[in-house]
Amino acid sequence: MRRLSFAIATLLAATAMAPLAIAKGPDGPSAPVDKIVDQGTNHSEVMRIAQYLTDVIGARLTNSPPMRQAEDWTQAKFREWGLTNVHKEGFEFGRGWSAKNASVKMISPRPLTLVAAPLAWTPGTNGAITGQVVLAPMADEASLDQYKGKLKGKIVLLTEPTDITDSTDLDFRRWSDADLDRYDNFQLQNGAATANRRPSSQSRLAFAAKRDAFLKAEGAVGYATMSSRNGKLVHGQNSQFQVGATPPLPGFEIAAEDYRRLARLAKMGMAPSLELNSDVSFDDSDTKAYNILADIPGTDAKAGYVMAGAHMDSWAMGDGAADNAAGVSMVMEAARIIKASGIKTKRAIRFALWSGEEQGLLGSMAYVENHVASRPVDPALSGYARYMGWSKGFPIQPGPDHAKLAAYFNLDNGSGKIRGIFTQGNTAVVPIFREWLAPFNSFGATKVATARTGSTDHVFFDAVGIPAFQFIQDPLDYGSNVHHTDVDTFDHLKADDMRQGAIILAAFLINAANAPEPLPRLPLATEPNASEGFYAAPGAH
Repeated sequence: MRRLSFAIATLLAATAMAPLAIAKGPDGPSAPVDKIVDQGTNHSEVMRIAQYLTDVIGARLTNSPPMRQAEDWTQAKFREWGLTNVHKEGFEFGRGWSAKNASVKMISPRPLTLVAAPLAWTPGTNGAITGQVVLAPMADEASLDQYKGKLKGKIVLLTEPTDITDSTDLDFRRWSDADLDRYDNFQLQNGAATANRRPSSQSRLAFAAKRDAFLKAEGAVGYATMSSRNGKLVHGQNSQFQVGATPPLPGFEIAAEDYRRLARLAKMGMAPSLELNSDVSFDDSDTKAYNILADIPGTDAKAGYVMAGAHMDSWAMGDGAADNAAGVSMVMEAARIIKASGIKTKRAIRFALWSGEEQGLLGSMAYVENHVASRPVDPALSGYARYMGWSKGFPIQPGPDHAKLAAYFNLDNGSGKIRGIFTQGNTAVVPIFREWLAPFNSFGATKVATARTGSTDHVFFDAVGIPAFQFIQDPLDYGSNVHHTDVDTFDHLKADDMRQGAIILAAFLINAANAPEPLPRLPLATEPNASEGFYAAPGAH
């Protein structure tokens, strides 16, 4: 047996001397730290869960065959551990897609295999295709006309390459106290400005469809974009997943260094040629994506429930480890810890593994709409456009679970250890969370920050007045290298950090489920004033 690390041993010693300061549960103290830590260290399953999701199943693009496999496997694990009401809930999404094989090779002026990824939801090449490269930046509709009659048989580089810049940030880091202090900043909200934002993604997708049709009509055989990162990292991200929105030509993302080389060769008149090859499959047998849900019942059926979630979908490159098998594994491990510890709670605890997060938080949005609250949204909007437009709809109409759902906690910042929690501007929960974190201060979890954070699955819960929170985690190499890239693999996960995260999440869930009263809520949002203008006297113009 591997000895416990010094960090875990420190946590055991510290928590043994510091009882968890929380409300009483139905059977006495609601979250005895010794039980949680014993289950979360000596009996931990968190890394086994992560390894199966990454090494065995791999990347989990929404509606892809590996995602379907993950849906089945996670349900089976929840049932194995004795959770109840284990099921999946579907919402309309779009096409399934997977890539079996893909390559991009430069044929001339010299042979060279390039680092590249097929863009998700683009068609395959149906065997190798070759073509001369043409650099034809297309930023808007007006830019298309200049390339008429120039693209037949060509492979089109769609963007002007950006210059390489020297990195001044560390590739791997942990937050210092000063870093954490920057999060403790109450942010005044400009409701009118937020409400009046236009969903720019809608116009981008509309332009992409027109550009793709133009390329097809002009006889191009394929196209490529440049990776947004250096270091031969590729992502393969694309948002044309809806039925009827599939691009007509195969598309690739080429590593930044390789893309710049092609652009330089084209500009100097060397006319580089490429061989593209991608074998992809579409699956339209079920256009719904599915969230996975599982419960630990409470002792009081009328007390409602608390919830924890993480998104299980990933992009198609890498194995979706830090984003977000790490969060899924910690959420599942928290469920296992609570169930195995035999700790009873007044409120039920629900665990959610979301789908469609990478395409606009679509899974958690669907859950909120079906169970918690609804908002008027243009039915024509989908994907990212719906994500951008959703929070602008008023009035908010509470649903059947709005009063029942006492709290939601989310994990989606990689495998770094929990350093604290964002309160989303909810100042009333600050002293409560400080008390809940106190037993874990010696393990680095100290900061209760009033700042808001977004872009992940707590957002829509928060937007309809549910106390919903994202934990603060050490960044490690999440933002620098692994986020959405081909190197997002099991190797980058930190076992001690993930054990710590699952333990803290389990404690927070038990605390919230046994608190005498639900966590304090912010006022339910109403439509903000149209502007910040000054008062105008009657009749004034």
